[in-house]
Amino acid sequence: MSQHSGRRRHFAALVLARGGSKGIPLKNIKLLAGIPLIGWVLRAAVDTGMFDSVWVSTDHDEIEMVAKKYGAQVHRRSPEVSKDSSTSLDTILEFLKYHQEIDVVGLIQCTSPCLQPHHLEAVVKMFKEDGYDSVFSVVRHHRFRWKEVSKGEVTEPLNLNPAKRPRRQDWSGELYENGSFYFATKTLIESGLLQGGKMAYFEMEPEYNVDIDLDIDWPIAEQRVISHGHFGKIEEVRLFVCNVGGQRKNESTKMKFNWPHIQDTAVMKMLKDKKVQVKFISESDLPAHSVSSNNEVEGNVQNKLDTVQAWRKKMGITWKKVAYLGNDESDVICVQKAGVGGAPQDAPSSVLEVAKYICKHDAGDRTGDRTVEEFAEHVLLLLKKFESEDPQLKTRKRKRK
Repeated sequence: MSQHSGRRRHFAALVLARGGSKGIPLKNIKLLAGIPLIGWVLRAAVDTGMFDSVWVSTDHDEIEMVAKKYGAQVHRRSPEVSKDSSTSLDTILEFLKYHQEIDVVGLIQCTSPCLQPHHLEAVVKMFKEDGYDSVFSVVRHHRFRWKEVSKGEVTEPLNLNPAKRPRRQDWSGELYENGSFYFATKTLIESGLLQGGKMAYFEMEPEYNVDIDLDIDWPIAEQRVISHGHFGKIEEVRLFVCNVGGQRKNESTKMKFNWPHIQDTAVMKMLKDKKVQVKFISESDLPAHSVSSNNEVEGNVQNKLDTVQAWRKKMGITWKKVAYLGNDESDVICVQKAGVGGAPQDAPSSVLEVAKYICKHDAGDRTGDRTVEEFAEHVLLLLKKFESEDPQLKTRKRKRK
């Protein structure tokens, strides 16, 4: 175990997230594939289990709320380091003044949502086992560079011979900083550097390299994160529950689901093919024609928690294997307890605060059905990832072949 002045060194992950983003307003907490942007990297940092503390430095109340939701502690930065002109180094130095116990800072950029726990774990080990003072992330590119010149001047190649232009497979390429993370010792940072001393790079695989700077990058990043993002410690969902009624004060925003239709959609059939029980629940009385013969819909429910508890106990499963989509104050505890808790984006703030997945669609408009389908698609994605990662399932599939 690495020692520092006779004690174990304190490794801290730190994400800088001020509220005054110029490019995309509140970009740090904008939803990306149903999860706030900052949530992706915080989940990766927390799940490594290698950090003694995980922090977000911010000046914004809403960012603070999201940071805590994803397991981070919050440092409220001063106005002096929250300006457009403030540097990352200035902000880290202020943070360290208030947290003297920290010896190594892992600065993680929230604009790198495909960051994986194993990336961060490897870097912490580099510090502990090899004694590095700083490590930063890079990615390999195969790009030919040319000298920039004024009009009328002649350019020249910087990293190739045009007469012997290499094929991609014959050229190892070059390493570029990708800005995903910068680790450095407190001593180095206090000397005014994030890179220096005994220095090394960590090469990230290109599929995990995504950086969000412009709105146009968002759809690209969303597809990349669906394929390569860290979705946390995934459990096999066995029960899917959706609240199809609402008791909102504003009846115009009441959940408008055509649940008899939803039960027969392709995505619901896919869930059932995966042996997931699908249940719809409502506090209201339901029309007789809407209640299916297989008891998937239960109306006039006075206590949703007790009802779901009874369902899961009958199935012999824990809450981690429950996916619950809620849209009312009465759904909060179920959304919070569920392994996959979801909400439409127009749900009450109390529900949004505990939901780990927030749908793009509203519940209170004609997209209500689409909200349920979107959440179901997210659950199917998690099931697919679970199946790809679970060694027992892999073994069973190989035996079937």
